[in-house]
Amino acid sequence: MENDTILIATNNLGKAREYANIFAELGLKIKTLADYTALPKINENGTTFTQNARIKAQTIATALNIPVLADDSGLIVDALNGEPGIYSARYAGDHDDVANNKKLLDNLKMVPEEQRTAHFHCSIVVIHPKKDELVATGDAYGVILKEKRGIDGFGYDPLFYYPELGKTFAELTATQKNKVSHRGIATRNLMNKFANWWED
Repeated sequence: MENDTILIATNNLGKAREYANIFAELGLKIKTLADYTALPKINENGTTFTQNARIKAQTIATALNIPVLADDSGLIVDALNGEPGIYSARYAGDHDDVANNKKLLDNLKMVPEEQRTAHFHCSIVVIHPKKDELVATGDAYGVILKEKRGIDGFGYDPLFYYPELGKTFAELTATQKNKVSHRGIATRNLMNKFANWWED
C-alpha cells in the first residue's frame, strides 16, 4: 500500500479538487473512484449520514486495501420532520436537482417563513487498513426560501438562505461557501486531527 496516497470516494471532480488542495499541504496524493474500473457495488443502506459514509469508505478500503475518505451530506428541514435527510440527493428522483427543489417547495407550501428553518449536515469517515476510523462532522444552519436565488452551487443551494451573510449558498463564491458550509466545517474538523492520526 502506498503510504502517501488516499482515495476520495467520489466521481465529483469539484469535490476531488477541493480535497486534493487540502491534502497537498500534507504531501499526500489523492485518487478518486474514476481511477479504478472494477469496484464493488456500494449499498448505502445506513440510517444516518455517518453510517452511509462509513459503508462507502469501508467497502472500497476493503476491496483495494488503501486508505479511503468518504462523505455523505444532506439537508434536514425541521418542519418536514428532518426530510429529505439521507435521501436528499434522491428526494424526487436520483440526483435530479430541479425535481428535488420542486418537491421541497411543494412540501413547504403551507409552512410560514419563521418555521422554514433547516440545516445542512456533512459526515466524513476515513478508513485506513491499519488504523481506527476517523470521523468528522459539520453543520450549517439557515432557512428555506420560497423561491430560488443565485446561480452557483448545486442541489438545494439556491433555496438555502444563510442569515449571517444575507445570501443563499448559490449566491456565495466558492471561497465564501467553503468558509461556512457543512462540508467546509466538517473538513476543517477532520484536518484538525488528521495529520496526527495519519502519522501515528
